[in-house]
Amino acid sequence: MRTTNAPARNRAKKRLFKRAKGYVGGRNHLLRTVKETLLRAGAYAYRDRRVRKRDFRRLWIIRINAAAHMRGLRYSQFIYGLKKANIELNRKMLSELAVHDPAAFDVITDKVKEALAA
Repeated sequence: MRTTNAPARNRAKKRLFKRAKGYVGGRNHLLRTVKETLLRAGAYAYRDRRVRKRDFRRLWIIRINAAAHMRGLRYSQFIYGLKKANIELNRKMLSELAVHDPAAFDVITDKVKEALAA
């Protein structure tokens, strides 16, 4: 009697189709296309998990630069002043302060200006 591996194959296909749910057209109906699409989606997901970190850092720098400009400093001067004043706040925290607590950012800017003047 001939044996087949149908149950396992169907389970594997079902798994793939489940992951492709929400894709349009053949991308969620045709096995070969589903495989290609999932492979590409995985590659993009892997790449973009790294790109996200870069994008957020860029956003934080833009925000800090805007806040520093409003207080008469350039971004590079501001960062240099932070180092001179021994203020160890990362860009994410500085950005949050600039957006949500301008008074605290003012205090930091004053310390930076003092460090730059000295």
